[in-house]
Amino acid sequence: MLDFTVEDLSAEDVERLREIYRPLTESVRELIDATIRTDAAAETVAAAKAQIDAATAALRSKQIDGPFGVRFTEQGDRMPWGNAVIGLRNPVAPPLSVQHHPDGSVSADFTLGAAYEGPPGHVHGGVAALILDHMLGEAASPATSPRLTGTISLRYLRPTRLGALRVQAAAERTEGVKTFATGFISDAEGPTVQAEGVFIRPRWVQD
Repeated sequence: MLDFTVEDLSAEDVERLREIYRPLTESVRELIDATIRTDAAAETVAAAKAQIDAATAALRSKQIDGPFGVRFTEQGDRMPWGNAVIGLRNPVAPPLSVQHHPDGSVSADFTLGAAYEGPPGHVHGGVAALILDHMLGEAASPATSPRLTGTISLRYLRPTRLGALRVQAAAERTEGVKTFATGFISDAEGPTVQAEGVFIRPRWVQD
C-alpha cells in the first residue's frame, strides 16, 4: 500500500509514483502486443490467462472509483496519467512524449505497433485521428487556458505504416474563444495524414 495519497503530491511523491507505475504500464503494454502476436500452444495460453487473471485480481484489491482523471501536484502541475494518448498509467497510450517548442508548436516522436493496426501493416485511421486531435489540442491550449475540440477534419494522404512516426502541430490563429490549429503525422518519407481543427475555450474557463 502507498504511504501517501495521490492528491497534492510533492515532486518527490510524483517521482516515486513514476517509479512504481511506469514499469507496470510498460509490462502491460508488452502483454497487449504479445497477446496479439502469440502463436503459443493452447496450454501455454491457458496458463498465461490464469496468471493474468490473478494479477488483475491483485491490482483490483484496492483501486479508485471511475477513471483516473487529472490529478495535480502541490505546484499545480497536471498529471493526466490515464490519458489515452500520453497517459503514464495507460498501456493503451503509445505513449506520446510531447515536446513544446519556443514558437508555440508541439511535436512528438513515437512508435505504433500491432495494437494500433487497421489495414494490414498500417495504422488504423481512427488512431491517427486520436493522436492528431490530442496534438492539435496541445498546440491550441495555453498552459493556463485549455481548449476543447470543436471540430476537426483530416485528410489521409496515404496509408501510415506501423513503426516509427512523428507528429507535429501548431496554432494558426485565435478568434475570440476559438483557436484554429493544424498538424500532420509523418513517416520517413513525409506526411501521411494532415489535420485542421477548431478548439474552443470552455465556459468554465471563460467564467
